[in-house]
Amino acid sequence: MGTKLPVFYNCAKCPGFCCTYPVIQLTPFDIKRLAKRFGISPKACREKYTKPDGEGGRMMRHRQDDHFQTACQFLDIHTRRCTVYEHRPGPCRAYPGAVRCGYYDFLAAERDRQEDKDLVISAWIAE
Repeated sequence: MGTKLPVFYNCAKCPGFCCTYPVIQLTPFDIKRLAKRFGISPKACREKYTKPDGEGGRMMRHRQDDHFQTACQFLDIHTRRCTVYEHRPGPCRAYPGAVRCGYYDFLAAERDRQEDKDLVISAWIAE
């Protein structure tokens, strides 16, 4: 049994930045898992909740988002939490893939610096 590494971020204090990645790649297994969540066939799930990624695969559909222009359709815009968390795709399960989350560190530092615990930074570079 391996040693569990410490985690230096708290997703509950983030507005769902990872849900705004333009491409959230899906495997056939991810689609089956989502289909199970909704009690529909993988084909129906694929058509309703995914779109072509341009390279022969599938990715999550997005919708408008007040903070980040668009976000995964399964991000609750009020709670900023995943509505299909138990059935979320592999990339979401693996994010950030490290003991630290760069966006969380950045956001936490800016919230401290600006003394605003609810601050949301929606772009890496201001235009």
